[in-house]
Amino acid sequence: MERVSAPVPLSRVAKPRLYEQLVEQLLGYIESAQLGPGDLLPAERDLAERLGVSRATLAQALVALEVLGVIDVQHGTGAVLVHRPNVAAVIKGLREHRSRLPDVVEARSTLEVKLAELAALRRTEDDLAAIDRSLDAMEAEIAAGGKGVRGDELFHQAVTAAAHSSVLAHLMTLIAEMILETRLESLGQPGRPEQSLASHRKIAAAIRNQDAPLAQAAMLSHIELVSDVALLRDPVEP
Repeated sequence: MERVSAPVPLSRVAKPRLYEQLVEQLLGYIESAQLGPGDLLPAERDLAERLGVSRATLAQALVALEVLGVIDVQHGTGAVLVHRPNVAAVIKGLREHRSRLPDVVEARSTLEVKLAELAALRRTEDDLAAIDRSLDAMEAEIAAGGKGVRGDELFHQAVTAAAHSSVLAHLMTLIAEMILETRLESLGQPGRPEQSLASHRKIAAAIRNQDAPLAQAAMLSHIELVSDVALLRDPVEP
């Protein structure tokens, strides 16, 4: 009697997340409009109306494209196309980016909390001056309508330098590019630049007062704050 092989079990097909759908539509628009590098995308309000989504939801998709280097979002100008990518490659890149975010957060929680502790114990007056300059830079960026990305980067570099640990500093350079992705992602959240700056000030105060336990706690709280990004809690569309 001929044996009938058992059917291969079927797995559930993953439903595309909202930001993926928006990214596909945005890339479709770029293709149909024949936009090239250096060309400006329509204003966010116009794009949101065309796509039938809120500006906050659209901003999430734009941040994702910015993280991948497809567009450059400039304050006062808008989203400028950097290059026209393959849609499948972008979606693959987005999923890879999303999957590694938790690992980057884990690494930052480990390294930067220790760096904050050491900075509180070892900081010099020059270190404090560098930290203060970074806070001023971020505040100025935000006041001008920007996200404070450069000031944020300067702050974490200043804290790392104040720890005076060459090995930990080297480890931070190894993950710097991945941290930049999370930085862009986080500071693209509504209200996040101001929240992040306030969090930086708490860390800076603990370092200045040489309160190592408080510096650790403040840095851990900061990492938890900036790690709350829409890309990790984006709902799947029904």
